[in-house]
Amino acid sequence: MSARWIQVLPDSDAAARRVAEFTAGRLRGAVAAKGRFCMAVSGDSTPMFEVLAATTLPWSQVEIYQVDEQIAPEGSPERNLTNLKAAFGSTGARIMPMPVESDDLASAAIVYGEMLPDLFDLVHLGLGLDGHTASLFPADSALDVDDQDVALCGPHEGLLRMTLTYRGLSRAAEIIWLVTGATKAAPLSRLCADDPGVPAVRIACERSRIVADDPAVQDLRAHPPRGVHLWYRSASPSSSTPTKP
Repeated sequence: MSARWIQVLPDSDAAARRVAEFTAGRLRGAVAAKGRFCMAVSGDSTPMFEVLAATTLPWSQVEIYQVDEQIAPEGSPERNLTNLKAAFGSTGARIMPMPVESDDLASAAIVYGEMLPDLFDLVHLGLGLDGHTASLFPADSALDVDDQDVALCGPHEGLLRMTLTYRGLSRAAEIIWLVTGATKAAPLSRLCADDPGVPAVRIACERSRIVADDPAVQDLRAHPPRGVHLWYRSASPSSSTPTKP
């Protein structure tokens, strides 16, 4: 793994705000440069969504794609889309839902892949306890899909899922990871150590940033892998100062 700096915020709310602020900056820059911003987001409702959605931005020029989704009926609390719409539905952004209600899910996954932009300006990813990201879980057949940008996977936690594949995620111009909580300390350490058993390790993007809260970096603080550095930041960006671990 090449040298990596991890931005460390005091708590999960501060980390979420930092990712929202970063995303807003990238959004403004892309719209100013080319009149459009395309991002893909993973998971369901997070404070990051709420902070970002409350920010005044040129939302009519924004397209939001899903990194992954669970196969469940429209409006189900199991659907990532339910919370995505709750956060961004009134902003004017164009939300591009994964077609998980199709009668032919395999074909629908291919169609969604064909709808993706040539390049995502930004992709937001999280990290699971088992090292999964998107819905790319250990030992899942989707890990080996290299001829599609979107594939079916699972079941996981009782539900089939649709996910961007590694090929689909390779469309990202930039990736930002949000990793919070003490339970994520071990998988984050494994990710930074390039543990081959961690599916997230296989994500390839030259411009990749990790934002974490303090509890999530406790293992890295104790045993930092070579080339990994922690950048401690205050909750307020205006008063943040880099500090070497």
